[in-house]
Amino acid sequence: MLNRVKPLKRIVILANKHKAEAKSVVNEIHAYLLERQIPHDIHYIFADEETITLHEETNLAICLGGDGTVLSCARLLHAYGIPMLAVNLGTFGFITEVCKDEWKEAFESYEAGVAPVSRRLMVRISVLRDGEKIFMAHGLNEMTVAASGISKMVTLDLFINGTHAGKIRSDGIIVSTPTGSTAYSLAAGGPILDVDLDALIVNPICPFTLSNRPLVITGEDVVTIRVREDQNTQISVTIDGQVLFLLQEGDVVVVEKARSKALLVASPKRNYYEVIRDKLNWSGGMHA
Repeated sequence: MLNRVKPLKRIVILANKHKAEAKSVVNEIHAYLLERQIPHDIHYIFADEETITLHEETNLAICLGGDGTVLSCARLLHAYGIPMLAVNLGTFGFITEVCKDEWKEAFESYEAGVAPVSRRLMVRISVLRDGEKIFMAHGLNEMTVAASGISKMVTLDLFINGTHAGKIRSDGIIVSTPTGSTAYSLAAGGPILDVDLDALIVNPICPFTLSNRPLVITGEDVVTIRVREDQNTQISVTIDGQVLFLLQEGDVVVVEKARSKALLVASPKRNYYEVIRDKLNWSGGMHA
């Protein structure tokens, strides 16, 4: 979580064009950076006409949107080692801890070396077909193998480090990072992990056998999922709920820790446990 101060050479602003407040906040940040003579670029993500090319001197990204925006930015930035200051323009915001009226304070805290940087584990997903790699992607939250047709039940072989961990009949399998432990995996009954842990969650979705429970493994473990023959539905692999690839019977999906991590500037006003307490309404009341 240490923030080793590096001079800001160039900043990229990545804003979700579908957020109503995005343009006004972009203009506010743009004016501030101009006044301080800090070089910067502006890109609107989720815009079909926008092609994002990062300047070679870029060493900070300000991401404006919700958690989905951060997931998209993480896949773009992780290989470059560029930290993200994620500003919440969304409705929930587990990952985007910084509120829109706090961006300047968070920016200056990071610049001064006060705001910590959280190094978030990401997963690398590969699909093998007949022994050949035909697809690869990275994710910050999770990877899911599940039905994409009407009939939900699928049958998958699960391996951990080459050991056959069982035949899983379920709606699918989620492999989640600690960051993703508060997302789809949590909704499927998985545990919440501290975001700085080096661990993964293997979580069957609505398993036919009730003894199939979520499993927490080390980040060094490799998860392999084989699509068995005679499925009754189309099956796909989905990364962060945003990237989809259709699978065939016999395909093998390999999930492992990525070599690079997502770097997230933490809020100077609240820590992770305060975020989950407030977001999950752990008040002790009847609606908690």
